[in-house]
Order: sequence, then structure tokens, then C-alpha cells
Amino acid sequence: MSRVTDGRRVRVRVPATSANLGPGFDTLGLALARYDELEIEALEPGRIEIEIEGVGAGLVPRDERHLVVRALRHALERLGFESPGLRLRAVNRIPHGRGLGSSGAAIVAGVLGAAGLVADQRPVTNDELLDLATELEGHPDNVAPCLFGGLTIAWVSADGHPHSKQLSVHPGVSVVVLVPDETMSTELARSLQPEQVPHQDAIFNLSRSALLVAALIQSPELLLEATEDRLHQDYRAEAMPKTKALIDELRAAGLPAVVSGAGPSVLVLCENPADRLRAAEIAAGRGDTTWEALLTAVDVQGATVETAPEQTAPSA
Repeated sequence: MSRVTDGRRVRVRVPATSANLGPGFDTLGLALARYDELEIEALEPGRIEIEIEGVGAGLVPRDERHLVVRALRHALERLGFESPGLRLRAVNRIPHGRGLGSSGAAIVAGVLGAAGLVADQRPVTNDELLDLATELEGHPDNVAPCLFGGLTIAWVSADGHPHSKQLSVHPGVSVVVLVPDETMSTELARSLQPEQVPHQDAIFNLSRSALLVAALIQSPELLLEATEDRLHQDYRAEAMPKTKALIDELRAAGLPAVVSGAGPSVLVLCENPADRLRAAEIAAGRGDTTWEALLTAVDVQGATVETAPEQTAPSA
């Protein structure tokens, strides 16, 4: 196997994401302008140093179990490179366990970090990046928007390979994410899904997911109706009743609110910036829990990686 160049350093930035967007279960995803930033340096084998600031500091493992490290090592192996020692410095801003793609972002950070470390020896294509990230995440609906930005439609072809199509969101669409104190396990959320759904519900969601794409890229005035869902949100409601209650109140007020990913955060896709403030006020008025309003934007660039300057030893 090849070796990573000693001392090579890269800087990676990965955006938060919101998957499903209501009816687009396991298919649609949106990149959001809230980022984790990391610096990764190749060291001599056997060393590992991890520093975490922000979200997860003192909580996430600081050894080989760290998800970024696991993803990076997996990607290096698949690309034909030996795993070096690592120094990882991360500044995390994406909330954990809130349905904003934190695990997908960590996986993308590791995969993209690996690609950056070997870029001088072995270029890695976008298709390969998506393949590697999906192998670890299990499905592409979060990693695709994280990698490529914007609105993405993700699917897996008959040969098992993931694909995605990136679309530009209408400039009139404004975004607010309402983040509660509670966390939610993706595994638990998925366990509440039935194996089968009524035929009419499947047809309902097909129409709404198609309409949602049109609403997001062309006709924001259709967002309220386009974000209706019958496939997953109601089934998961029992595990996050506060989320369900807030979504019901927001939608009754005419605001297109949906569960963000597996929850419990609420994503509101607004026709204008004033509606974001209205949504934040409604959430602030609820007494069941504290909702942090993240007034953000759609990220259009996706994840980035750049080579960092080599460090020089201080002079004597």
C-alpha cells in the first residue's frame, strides 16, 4: 500500500444538513450554512492527538473511536493507503443528535480529509467521495448535500452505487431551524417506521415530494402544501411529542414546518425572511421546552478541503 506524505496537513469544512424535508424520505436533503471546521495532519504511525472545541467537547471520544478518524481510516484503506498517525483539531458547531446531519458531516469530514491527504498522489473523484461516505453512513440523503451543497436528490442505482443531483434553491426561500434541548436517536426514529404503508399514502408522498422540488427551486409559494407527509413523521411523533406539537402549531399558522432529519429539531422553509422571525416567536412562546432558533441559509458550496501550509520548526 502507498503511504501518506509525512507532515501533510489539510483543512476541512463541512456543512450541517437537513434530510427528508417532509415528504422526501431518504431522498431529499438540504445543506445548511452552519459548519464544523477541522484540521487534519499526518503523523508517524501509532500517534493520535485529538482536540475538540465547541459541540461535543468533553463528550465525544478522543481516540480511534472518533467518527472522523474512523471514516478517514476507512477511506484511506479503500483508496490503497496505509493509515498514518493523526493529529485532529475540530471546531464543532453542528448540534449532535438533533437531526442536523452531525454524523454525516463527521463521515464526510473524514472521507474528504483522507482525499486531501492523498491528493498529491491519487486524485479522488466526486463519485468516489459519495461512494465512500455512503458506505459508512448507510444511505446518501445526508452525505450528498454535505458533500455538494444546495438541494440534493439522492438515490441508489440497481448496481448498488449511490448517486445525487444537486439543484439550486430559489433565492426567495429562507430557512430557520428550531433546535430543542432534547436529543433523538436516528436508530430509534427508524425503528418506529412500519414495514409497509397504505397505497394511498405512498401516492400522496410521491406527489408531494415532486411538488416540493418544484417549490424549492421555482415556486416557494407552494411550500406549505409541498411539505405535507404521510410516510414517517406521524409514525415517529410518539417519540418526540414536543416536536409534533410545535410543527402542528407552525403549520396552523401557515408556516411550512417539518421534522429535520430524524428529529427532534424542526426545519421551517419560509417564503420570506419575516416568516423566520414569526416561527422563532412561536417556538419561544411554547413552555414545553427551550427551542434555539438558528436563522441560517442554504449552503451552496458543500464541503471543502484545502492543503494547509507546512509547519516549520521554531528557530533556536
